[in-house]
Amino acid sequence: MKVAIVGASGAVGQEFLRVLAERNFPIDELLLFGSSRSAGSEYEFRGKRVPVKLLQHNDDFKGVDIVFASAGAGTSKEYQHTITKHGAVMIDNSSAFRMDADVPLVVPEVNPEDALNRPRNIIANPNCTTIQMVVALKAVENLSHIRRVHVATYQAASGAGAAAMEELKEQYRQLSAGEEPTVEKFVYQLAYNVIPQVDVFTDNGYTKEEMKMFNETRKIMHSDIQVSAMCVRVPVMRAHSESVWVETERPLSIAEVREAFAAAPGVVLMDEPEEKKYPMPLFLAGGDPVYVGRIRKDLSDPNGLTFWCVSDQIRKGAALNAVQIAEYLVEKGLK
Repeated sequence: MKVAIVGASGAVGQEFLRVLAERNFPIDELLLFGSSRSAGSEYEFRGKRVPVKLLQHNDDFKGVDIVFASAGAGTSKEYQHTITKHGAVMIDNSSAFRMDADVPLVVPEVNPEDALNRPRNIIANPNCTTIQMVVALKAVENLSHIRRVHVATYQAASGAGAAAMEELKEQYRQLSAGEEPTVEKFVYQLAYNVIPQVDVFTDNGYTKEEMKMFNETRKIMHSDIQVSAMCVRVPVMRAHSESVWVETERPLSIAEVREAFAAAPGVVLMDEPEEKKYPMPLFLAGGDPVYVGRIRKDLSDPNGLTFWCVSDQIRKGAALNAVQIAEYLVEKGLK
């Protein structure tokens, strides 16, 4: 198995290296690619130093089986043919192809079989906020069809990249020292603040991030589900949180919902309010699952329920989900 990572020096690229090593993914040869800024640097993988090659339009991907791409939508669009022309499967972490009809959008706990139908040899990794939500929603959908979802997200700085995490830390340092905070990666100062805007606004008043949750959820779940999202950036370093309201076709008891979450792949039930046990990003960053708690009936809707979920968006929301897709392909015979 010959594997490549495009965007190896970024936060997700580095997480790819960790996840592939931790899960003992079958790799005989690993290639790393990056921009002119990162080309020439080296990273350790399984005891060996692997150099980063400059991403170019050439035949460097000849013989490669799987390519994990996380270098931005523009790079993915520009290099898609270069990456796939010799038969490599491109698992792309950007927004470039997610809503293309001929590109599957896959979360292995929800729709793994979609990965087998890839006319362009491209599989899209969904948006991080969508991934963690649909992993949880799948458990509910198995009990009763979900008609609609309202979700409010509480998104960590790491969702904007490694530089954004550093900016948040620097803002706290600067403010503690009485200095003017640096504001480059966010719309406003994030330290001691919350920002009700993630990505740019669209014509309907929703941001692109919020519309991703609407469109991607429907595609992944092959459903007419209605999703209304409010995406908010919060001064948390890593791991996104979501407050989710769900309306199903039939009323569900909390007991059966809890049982479904407890049995769902990729979900950890953490719901003991009397013991003050519920998911929090401070303690769950770096973990693989989607943690679910605060499960209640919706007092305003007899067919409604609400829950809280937390997941590390660099792992399950990006690198881990992509590696799980690759594991599924290997299981189904990709060599």
